[in-house]
Amino acid sequence: MENAGPFVSQHGLATLGVEDAATVYWNLPPARLYEEAIRRKEAIIAAEGPLVAVTGKFTGRSPKDKFIVREAGSERDIWWGEVNQGISESSFERLLSKTLEHVKGRDLFVFDGYAGAHPDFRTNVRVITEFAWHSLFARNMFRREANGEALRHFEPEFTVLGLPTLTADPGTDGTHSAAFIVVNLSRRLVLIGGTRYAGEIKKSIFSIMNYLLPKRGVLSMHCSANRGADADDVALFFGLSGTGKTTLSADSGRFLIGDDEHGWSDKGIFNIEGGCYAKVIRLSEEGEPEIYATTRRFGTVLENVVTDPETRTLDLDDDRLTENTRSSYPLEQIPNADSDSVAGHPQNIIFLTYDAFGVLPPISRLTREQALYHFLSGYTAKVAGTERGVKEPTATFSTCFGAPFMPLHPNVYAELLGQKIDRHGVKVWLINTGFTGGPFGVGHRMSLDLTRRMVSAALAGELDDVPTEADPIFGLGIPDRVEDVPAGVLRPRTTWGDRDAFDRKATELAEMFVHNFKQFEDGVRPEVAAAGPALVASPSTPRP
Repeated sequence: MENAGPFVSQHGLATLGVEDAATVYWNLPPARLYEEAIRRKEAIIAAEGPLVAVTGKFTGRSPKDKFIVREAGSERDIWWGEVNQGISESSFERLLSKTLEHVKGRDLFVFDGYAGAHPDFRTNVRVITEFAWHSLFARNMFRREANGEALRHFEPEFTVLGLPTLTADPGTDGTHSAAFIVVNLSRRLVLIGGTRYAGEIKKSIFSIMNYLLPKRGVLSMHCSANRGADADDVALFFGLSGTGKTTLSADSGRFLIGDDEHGWSDKGIFNIEGGCYAKVIRLSEEGEPEIYATTRRFGTVLENVVTDPETRTLDLDDDRLTENTRSSYPLEQIPNADSDSVAGHPQNIIFLTYDAFGVLPPISRLTREQALYHFLSGYTAKVAGTERGVKEPTATFSTCFGAPFMPLHPNVYAELLGQKIDRHGVKVWLINTGFTGGPFGVGHRMSLDLTRRMVSAALAGELDDVPTEADPIFGLGIPDRVEDVPAGVLRPRTTWGDRDAFDRKATELAEMFVHNFKQFEDGVRPEVAAAGPALVASPSTPRP
């Protein structure tokens, strides 16, 4: 087995049992990874420099194929269920044996780096892949080590082995399909096979950080973050894919800390990643210039973006492969990115929801109890393409706005959030980036310009002294006014042509909230459980 590359770690792959691979390429720079990806026909180069790869059958995460190994060291900590599915140690060992057999005679690519910008809370991560473009993806997404000597002495704490061409046998391996993402916390190892979708690499490490950090009193969060000129003017944006985390945090008037994964310690917040992974379907230069520019840059990895076969020009509007087209790029490609990715404690938290029902207000202020209620609820809509089988927006509840990545009980994260809100006096807002004027198929999506204006008003303190009116069903505090936003937009019922239809739809959604929250009631304080919809209105109740 030959080791090649500028910085080969003295802590090699033998400890994993990898001994018979062909050539192992260590920590290659982007140009070398481009060359290897093109030579192996894994990807093409688009007209202005990005590397474009097609992921085939899997164009999004495959949550039903993700497992955590049931082992003595972590079994009592995990919140087992449909999200955190267990798999036996014997099944893991079979898959590991298959993995080690699969790599024999194959070239491999190794990236060594970190998860966590703050040195006190970071984890050493090694990603081993059979695709050069996957190694470039890892290089974009994790924190990079610039010191060559440090790379030569790099010792991983967690390792990801990603082999897309290796498939499982559900009948013997204990999986649900030929694809698998298996996390073994005691062995500090992740096995990924059967899927070329690179997002599984970053999300598996995020899941691990969501296990490790809360045990140290650090709240791990599925959120983006930015700050103003003052390092303590920090805002967090929680939300699932497609709700606007990346778009709204990439604000030219503020500094981007990160777009997806953060930790909040007693010292402030820090980015877990070193890059961004943005949806780019129908992205426009006018609407999102910073993100758009990354799709024209060397070093960017584009997934499933259609290109002209002759000119290699990109067509960001073409969804023939998937709605979930993606751009992976280093954080420094955003002009106003905070290179340290570390800041103070948040002043504002924004929960983003893509409300397919069209009944939640576009902006509302939450009490502490409402903040915890909505954090645990995590209401939004799954957006087409982000998961297999999702063809149109579907109402869903994803606790902590990131249930697929949260291995511990949701109350662990909620308790930490409540403590930090209390300690730092944080204001919490709910922003609906979904529909207005009717549900999906009838209404239209909220204007991005208006959403940005409302977010800016909240962050600038413009709404601190503005009176609010409680929504009669959801109890949310709707501001009386927001400068440059039409008053009628703020109250969703007034945007519907059929007010009775609005009342029925609002009651329907409220009942979904109440039903979903029953799973948390035994573990939360009564005032939090009472902070949800009141269900006092009905379609027959006269309303103005």
